[in-house]
Amino acid sequence: MLMPKRTKYRKSHRGRMTGIAFRGCSLDFGDFGLQAMEPCQMTGQQIESARVAITRAAKRGGKLWIRIFPDKPYTKKPPETRQGKGKGAVSHYVAVVKPGRIMFEVAGIPRDMAVEAMRLAAHKLPIKTKFVEREATGHAG
Repeated sequence: MLMPKRTKYRKSHRGRMTGIAFRGCSLDFGDFGLQAMEPCQMTGQQIESARVAITRAAKRGGKLWIRIFPDKPYTKKPPETRQGKGKGAVSHYVAVVKPGRIMFEVAGIPRDMAVEAMRLAAHKLPIKTKFVEREATGHAG
């Protein structure tokens, strides 16, 4: 399960998921990618299941980059607990994903295989996604 080794603070505020991603919204490593179309808080389990789906569909060929990491603590109170008594304990970590963010990138596999791998990965994720590919003129290698 993905989680940070250490954090500066044990618990954090929930924050807002409004707006679009300004960082991480272009293909920087691979030739094909999976782009988020909705905001969400993605758990490490969801990222891991999508990763497994991509690597299996690509028959463990090519190279995969995971561009998101769950570094935000998500707290939860135990069931049947009365209100008050402070913030709950950290139950898991989430990655805040905004629309436009490239979550996964692959290279070294054919286009049809990449489309199928990203389709299978998209079924594992809780948001709408879009398959993106690099323009033929923009990449020299």
